[in-house]
Amino acid sequence: MSDLDPRLRERLTAYRNDVVTQIAGPGPDQARHLLRRRRRMTAVAVAAAAVILVVAPVVANAALRGDQNRPVPAESVQPTAPSTSAPPTPTPNASPSATTSTPNAPDGRISRAQLLATRVDLPSWPSGMAEGGCTTSKVRLKTNTTDTFVSMLADAPFRYGDLDDDGAVETLAVVACRYGEASAKQVVAFDRDLDGRIVTVGRVVRTGDGFDDIRAVEVHRNGSVEVRVADIVPCCGTPVYLRREQVRTYQWDGNRFGQTDGPTAFGKDPRLTDLRLRMTHELVDVPGTDTRRKLTTVLTVTNAGPLDAPQISIRGFDFEAAGGDWSKCDPKHAAETANRSCLLTGVPAGESRRYTFVQLVPGEPGPDAHIRGFWVAHHDAQDREWPDLKRDDNSVDLPFKL
Repeated sequence: MSDLDPRLRERLTAYRNDVVTQIAGPGPDQARHLLRRRRRMTAVAVAAAAVILVVAPVVANAALRGDQNRPVPAESVQPTAPSTSAPPTPTPNASPSATTSTPNAPDGRISRAQLLATRVDLPSWPSGMAEGGCTTSKVRLKTNTTDTFVSMLADAPFRYGDLDDDGAVETLAVVACRYGEASAKQVVAFDRDLDGRIVTVGRVVRTGDGFDDIRAVEVHRNGSVEVRVADIVPCCGTPVYLRREQVRTYQWDGNRFGQTDGPTAFGKDPRLTDLRLRMTHELVDVPGTDTRRKLTTVLTVTNAGPLDAPQISIRGFDFEAAGGDWSKCDPKHAAETANRSCLLTGVPAGESRRYTFVQLVPGEPGPDAHIRGFWVAHHDAQDREWPDLKRDDNSVDLPFKL
């Protein structure tokens, strides 16, 4: 520049000074201003990215589910203040908890008509019933039949309830198989499979397991099954008043039904007592032209307890009365019985009574002669006859045929 013309140098210097006064150079203040601006832009970008990372999965999941509803408040994202502590270390192999949904169990409510219209498998019958013809495989159940050894629906109403705790209802029915005047019975649970077919869940209980009849069935809200059972079937001449009933409860354990409450056996009937009969006899000819003989029997009745017998009856009198204690007998009772019998005043527990009866019997045994005997029975105050606790000592036989 020292070689330049002095006038030209002056003009260049003036031009430079003029330009410097027009333009702000990049000094410290300008640098700090630019840095603050860049930091603000970076923070906004980071916050926007965080929101996208949080909202994107929610929107994606809603799209996959086809869920057009707005998130409930518990699912809404709320801004939180930044934590000053370090975030916890995630547990290895940890996965977020989720509710697993399973398909709904099929509705097992089955009508009587639907069950009769299909073939079903039945649980096994008591021993001897299958040999007689009570089938269990692919059975088409019948109703209102008097045929023997045919599986059928009993008249008991169907019951419904969630027996296996799957959230759906199952059906309980009483199935029977007649073997005479009485029938074997079992309570069977039925359901539907996923295809809607009727399937057998299992047997709740059956006769032959310590009782002979099923009287009623109920289902409780907890899925337990209440069955009213009876020790005998009042048929074949057996009076209804002899029947005893119990309520037993059963429940499904995942594999089978088992008893969970109620008595497990009937035991001895507390209404019965133990009568015992002993006899002495004498057989002599009748004086005169009568060819018959006179039979005198002395019968001793002992009540071994535990109950008093309000009345007793002695049976086996087949011939003409000829003396003794006949006047002590109730005449109405003798007329109403098939075999001539004598209804007498009862014997208290622990005591004995002796009775003498004289009859005129044939002098010589005829072609229909057979061993004759006597037996004693306990009666209550209503003239109802009851079985004996020990039947073997309730009867005695004559040592000859008449």
